[in-house]
Amino acid sequence: MPEFDYAQNGVYFLTICTQNRAQVLSIVSVGAASGRQPQVQLTGVGEIVAQTLEEIPLRYSHVSVDHYVIMPDHVHLLLRVERKSGRPLAAPTVSHIVNQWKGAVTRRLGKAIWQKGFYDHIVRDVYDYQVRWQYMEENPQRWLQKTEQLERT
Repeated sequence: MPEFDYAQNGVYFLTICTQNRAQVLSIVSVGAASGRQPQVQLTGVGEIVAQTLEEIPLRYSHVSVDHYVIMPDHVHLLLRVERKSGRPLAAPTVSHIVNQWKGAVTRRLGKAIWQKGFYDHIVRDVYDYQVRWQYMEENPQRWLQKTEQLERT
């Protein structure tokens, strides 16, 4: 939303995709021991993505990553911005935080893997938060279903 202040307190549901939707972050498969439950196995690139996600609160004390899922070609996360005293004049925006995170991944890998930009949704209430959380939890299952449909055609 162009008029929204993305530096203010709130929770943001974000989707960040790899360049050309390259499936370099993880592999989603059916776990043998878990029946039909999907298993997300991070690649080496995915491990670096996870590490840098978990470091965001170290760089920004007022930011936390509530939940995330690393899919083969994209990442979903719930990013919480929570300043105790409101918004300082030079507070970083969500866009700044995401771009810094993408840059950290790029530096560690020695190459760029991200699509320009990202999708964001401002979480409006507890119900909206729960819907986004559930969406992330179910994303591996949807990925498997989509993959199976493509294999059948």
